[in-house]
Amino acid sequence: MHDARVLVVDDSAAMRALFSDLLEQSRNVRVVGTAANVNEAREQIELLRPNVLTLDVEMPGMSGIEFLEEIMDSNPMPVVMLSSLTQSGAVTTLRAYELGAVECFPKPLKVSPEQFAKNVSKLGKIVLAAANSNVRQKRPHHVNRWHKEQFHWNGTLIAINASMGGFEALTDLFAAYPPNCPPTVVVLQAEPEVANAFIQRLNTELACTVTPAKDGTPLLQGGIYIASDPDFHVVLEAGEPAQLRLLAREPANGVRPSADLLFGTIARAGVPAIGIMLSGLGQDGAKGLLLMRNAGAETFAQERGNAIVPEAPTAAINLNAAMHELPADQIGAEAIKACTEK
Repeated sequence: MHDARVLVVDDSAAMRALFSDLLEQSRNVRVVGTAANVNEAREQIELLRPNVLTLDVEMPGMSGIEFLEEIMDSNPMPVVMLSSLTQSGAVTTLRAYELGAVECFPKPLKVSPEQFAKNVSKLGKIVLAAANSNVRQKRPHHVNRWHKEQFHWNGTLIAINASMGGFEALTDLFAAYPPNCPPTVVVLQAEPEVANAFIQRLNTELACTVTPAKDGTPLLQGGIYIASDPDFHVVLEAGEPAQLRLLAREPANGVRPSADLLFGTIARAGVPAIGIMLSGLGQDGAKGLLLMRNAGAETFAQERGNAIVPEAPTAAINLNAAMHELPADQIGAEAIKACTEK
């Protein structure tokens, strides 16, 4: 893993100073320059050669979203979007992900140094992961492409973990899903507003039903259930059908919801299942995926060169928790095949 060399782009001098100070305190992160607008940013990128950009959405002249599109068209590089819009403008944030942003991080509404440091303590980790991410040119937005014969389900559930870089990976994976897909539970680490906008978009585009995970929800064929509420873990309760339970417990592995808890309850329930680790930050889910494999589940990790942030898939692969390492779209196709009645 190489160090992050960051260019901070923000039209507010106070925010440039605040972000620079915070990032300079982060291990293996160095701020090589700042820019107040797009023209300055172009010059600084050419002169300083940063390996990651933090970019404000709202700037005079060309907006951050427009500049992101220019960057990803001409010279793709890791970009972390920083703006108050990521708290209320979830559609804008999804657009940034579609254009190729590695992550979108919300600025706190109050910008005192104490409040700022408290709210964004994980920003250094995100920027470092972005500097080591697999960045690609923007691609056409995927829509569901199921066009095969009727799917006959064999009773196998699917459980997925995704965080940083997960929006693209999930979109690719779900493109293989039929209307009457296997019941699928997703642990998604993302800002709640953005996760909800993503759920709504998927529910519109896919032929199956996509909803937020709720306590007591039965896992039914044709349903995708996404757990992203940071106040609750999600676990599986065995039954006919199995149900989701939400638990207000302390974070596990520093996160809530935790994929390790979900995967562990699936393994202990003994239900036929498939476990999947997609792009993401940290190691949550790797141990749980190993429990699933040891309990007889088929397990997948997103191919490290295909994942925007390969840290989570790598953790699963290093534990020998994943039986297969494939690109996200191929995982979707193979998972559906494994859930098909023979």
